[in-house]
Amino acid sequence: MVTVLLADDHKVVRAGLKALLESAGEVDVVGEASSGQEAVDKARSLEPDIVIMDLAMPGMDGIRATRRITDLGLPTRVLVLTIHDEDEYLQPALDAGAAGFLNKSVADTDIMGAIEALIRGHSYLPRRAASLLARSRARGGSTGEPGPKEVLSPRELTVINLYARGFTASEIGSQIFLSPKTVEGYLARARNKLGLSRRRDIVRFALEAGLMGDETEP
Repeated sequence: MVTVLLADDHKVVRAGLKALLESAGEVDVVGEASSGQEAVDKARSLEPDIVIMDLAMPGMDGIRATRRITDLGLPTRVLVLTIHDEDEYLQPALDAGAAGFLNKSVADTDIMGAIEALIRGHSYLPRRAASLLARSRARGGSTGEPGPKEVLSPRELTVINLYARGFTASEIGSQIFLSPKTVEGYLARARNKLGLSRRRDIVRFALEAGLMGDETEP
């Protein structure tokens, strides 16, 4: 059973989400929060698998709450669920450590798929959001300097791509016919080149570099 904490300042929205999630029989809503600070406090005490986070809340907003939760070092993952456009809020949410981003307008059809992706260790972005990141990356890489994607070898790119999707070194090795130790070596070199250590940062790099393509959305 997947445990979920709902963070939204509208009680009616929380009630609707709870009914939707628990009707599937695979999710247990273990807590609710009506503010960012309450979300952080309950994430710390309940340690849910997933926090479904609204962005516009009183006091501490969803972006700051997401950053605080991810900085706790818990296995909890944050799925941002908002009415706001990806254009303005997607990058700040990912920078704060969110593992997924979903618009409330499609929550009834897409939220279970998003939860399943996060539980498998993957990220979740709708295609439009992934395209926005790719275009942003392309604009930012037009300075003439080699970008992070260009400094990695083809094998390192492959390993980083699979690692960002949630595969272990052993699973990656099975796919590309290398030992787990060799995979770990490629991964270590890629991390050093990129200056990244945490998986969430590698996931963000893979998304921004367009490595995950259309497969970003399950």
